[in-house]
Amino acid sequence: MFDHIQIKVGNLEASRAFYAATLASLGHKVVFEIDKVVVGFGNSPHDMFEVRQADHTAPVSSAIHIAFVSRSEDAVRLFFSTALAHGATDNGAPGLRPEYEEGYFAAFVVDPNGHNLEAVYTTRSTKSAMATDANQTGETNHG
Repeated sequence: MFDHIQIKVGNLEASRAFYAATLASLGHKVVFEIDKVVVGFGNSPHDMFEVRQADHTAPVSSAIHIAFVSRSEDAVRLFFSTALAHGATDNGAPGLRPEYEEGYFAAFVVDPNGHNLEAVYTTRSTKSAMATDANQTGETNHG
């Protein structure tokens, strides 16, 4: 559904350090960067999460919730501990969230800019869900 998502932050350098460490815990790396303007993390420039320096034309983002896919419950735990070690605050320790769906394991933190971040692992993988949804609509999954 998305090529990329971007948030605006008050301090790009500090946010870059926070997200480089925190997203590395989920297997993501820097895939795009314009010095002192924007940095993108993910798997490719067409599958990334961008952090951009806010300015007078692009104010700091607010009221954002972003859930990142995790490969395992251990990756969720690592995301949580890494984020806390880099300045995030606890907004929900790693654990099952059966109110969302069976097998939904997640952790929540608030980043230094006030954004609510989640790492989630489910027993129903995203790729499997996409393939199932595509098969139901007759579409082909080229992922």
